[in-house]
Amino acid sequence: MQLISTLSAVLAVTGAAVAGPTGQKGPAFRWHGPAPHPGHGPSPPGRPLPPVARPPPPPPGAPKDQGLYTAMRARGREFIGTAVTFRNDTAEAAIYGNKADFNSITPENAMKWEVTEPQRGNFTFDDADRYVDYATANGIEIHCHNLVWHSQLPPWVTAGKFDNATLIGIMHDHIKGLAGRYAGRCTRWDVVNEALDEDGTYRKSVWYNTIGEAFLPMAFKFAREVDPKAQLYYNDYNLEYNEAKTTGAQRIVKLIQSYGVEIDGVGFQAHVASETTPTSGGPAPNQTVLEAAFNQMTSQNVNVIYTEIDVRMNTPATPAKLAVQAETYRSLAAACLSVKRCVGMTLWGVSDKYSWIPGTFPGEGAANVWNETMQKKPAYDGFLKGIQTGGR
Repeated sequence: MQLISTLSAVLAVTGAAVAGPTGQKGPAFRWHGPAPHPGHGPSPPGRPLPPVARPPPPPPGAPKDQGLYTAMRARGREFIGTAVTFRNDTAEAAIYGNKADFNSITPENAMKWEVTEPQRGNFTFDDADRYVDYATANGIEIHCHNLVWHSQLPPWVTAGKFDNATLIGIMHDHIKGLAGRYAGRCTRWDVVNEALDEDGTYRKSVWYNTIGEAFLPMAFKFAREVDPKAQLYYNDYNLEYNEAKTTGAQRIVKLIQSYGVEIDGVGFQAHVASETTPTSGGPAPNQTVLEAAFNQMTSQNVNVIYTEIDVRMNTPATPAKLAVQAETYRSLAAACLSVKRCVGMTLWGVSDKYSWIPGTFPGEGAANVWNETMQKKPAYDGFLKGIQTGGR
């Protein structure tokens, strides 16, 4: 693929053309986990924001660091978060609103393109505003998700048959509209989401097919221009295995940096399994492999985080399976705490009640840290133990 020598040549005018891709897809790559998870649709507009439940005082003689976030903070790291969809469930709201466990939220769907710009130039922010307002009102971080993705795009983008100059302008205007609205309020942005195939080559998408790999540094440049303060991340799944896809993500970091554009970190989604399932090639990688994958990325002078952790199994769950799952959660957390530049972790939802997995992968599930009745599972203690002991 031919690339412009400097990004400014393209960005001097929004309509400048960029060479499209010419490379071929690489060899087949062993599939470890799920395809990108589908959306659940935006939460209904107009509902009041859920209340924040304050953490209860610890019982006499209990350790001070009772929660996931308080333990993480005691280790000198930045955040523990969870994906959130606002709905009429006060028990769920009490869990993600407990500041002992969480100091960050990720809107599950409210900021995706099909929701925020369903028609060209027609932005709808009502739902996204509620999540940003909730985070601001409660003094917590918000991981904003996401700006550029191949999925959950409205038909006007995917079927528009735009030339590269026009599509660059569309991408620029969307980032300016969305990230610009929340400038100074989003702690982090997933700027580009899931741009790689499993073999580490670029995923064929409207962005890559039309613009070429230069769409990646462009997106990060546009995001930085409209929000100088937000931490900017590339986000993908199956990076945890430290194989070809991990190397592909490292190549993306190098590409963005080669254009003189800022990238703050890489998000490892960590949709993994505790055992072999029909949609996984086996259990999650061990702690040594996880750390090696992180270190491959931090060698490029960027941070790493987990962005969408869940650990699925073949259902129904049993005490033995839950114990294995707890150890997987411990290993994930311990790997993060063993790498200095792993600054935080986000769970993809708190409760099995609302998990995306059973609806997408029948016969699999029980992936979250709280069960369907909002009770902590052994996974909670495993995750907490990994935070407390990882790297020690």
